Amino acid sequence: MNKLHIIAALVLITGMALFFSLSRDVSTYATFAEATENQHRVKVAGTLAKDKEMYYNPAENPNYFSFYLRDPKGAEKKVILLQGKPQDFDRSEQIVVTGEMKGDEFVANEVLLKCPSKYKDEEIYMKKQI
Repeated sequence: MNKLHIIAALVLITGMALFFSLSRDVSTYATFAEATENQHRVKVAGTLAKDKEMYYNPAENPNYFSFYLRDPKGAEKKVILLQGKPQDFDRSEQIVVTGEMKGDEFVANEVLLKCPSKYKDEEIYMKKQI
């Protein structure tokens, strides 16, 4: 085999490995009830239950943050995020967590926040003028 064949084989193997690693990370949206049934990695979208406790103590464990999330069907579960508390977490309109149910808690390793738009007041003002 010459060098060109070896390089082509390495590129092909690297591409296949990348494809398979990314395809395993595909997760679907679910409610907490569906996440309990599936026992697979899923994404749960919901809103922060502001009346429930949030816990984050970076001196004790900077990669542990817990809060309660309310899914679209109204179910509330404790979410344990294996990361630090995201900036502006309290202000988020919607939260998407990726992980799986473990017992009665949802253990997440990824979070996506939808924060209020800084242009929201301007949009409302513009609509009133029309």
